[in-house]
Amino acid sequence: MNRLFLVLLIFCFSSCQEEVTLPLGTKSELVPTIEAYWTDQGSFNEVKFTLSKDYYDSSEVVEIADAEVFITIPGTEKVVPFGYFGGTKSYKPINPLEKAEVGETYQLNVRWGENTYISEGVMLEPPTVDSITWSFEEERSFREQGYYVKVYGKIPFENDNNYRIRVIENDTLKNQREDYLLFDDTFGLAFFEEGLELGYSFQENDRVRLELFRLNQDAFDYLNQLVNLLFSDGGLFSPPPQNPDTNIRVVSGNPEVLGYFIVSPVLSRSLVIQAKYD
Repeated sequence: MNRLFLVLLIFCFSSCQEEVTLPLGTKSELVPTIEAYWTDQGSFNEVKFTLSKDYYDSSEVVEIADAEVFITIPGTEKVVPFGYFGGTKSYKPINPLEKAEVGETYQLNVRWGENTYISEGVMLEPPTVDSITWSFEEERSFREQGYYVKVYGKIPFENDNNYRIRVIENDTLKNQREDYLLFDDTFGLAFFEEGLELGYSFQENDRVRLELFRLNQDAFDYLNQLVNLLFSDGGLFSPPPQNPDTNIRVVSGNPEVLGYFIVSPVLSRSLVIQAKYD
């Protein structure tokens, strides 16, 4: 009897390890996807326009190169036209000197065939970055040996405190799921004045560039949802993958669109990690 119980118990545990593949739906028509940045730094300003892929699709992304793309200031006659550049596979302002100014509301317009999409964002005032330091730390539990960078600054705003830091190491953008460094004022912002430490270990002579964005709430929410999606392990108890809520609206044509429009100031700082000898 005891042996029979043991056999049944082993069978139950082994059956729990069966791999489960979720039967995700597919779409007969791919959905337009827009990734757009409009900032006070000309080199960041671009619009990528592609077609979506199914979750398990490993084929190349389909770029859309024949759309009409422009930015306007609602209530004015201001129009900033964009042109497609094959080198970057994106749309950029025809006049590269055009950029966002603090306090203005900007509207992205994308027209492709019978489809028209728009999105709006306010150009917020940037915070202040006072200094960047680094120090060598020995290896500890869950922490590699290396140089760690701290950013010191001031955030004096009472509202719209939504931020992202991008880290570029030796000309390579850190863009894995753990690299979306997002923070807001949920737990206060004093830590920024006291020094916000990046969770990366760098080596001597590494070139590091930090880019700080102040985001509108809808763009910040999109990135938060994206991070949650990237950290979903696809297990039995994980929710099915779901696209983040876009801040882009459909005016006409295809009823679906994916992606985001970010209007933001950008503070960029660069440094080279060097050892400090006595």
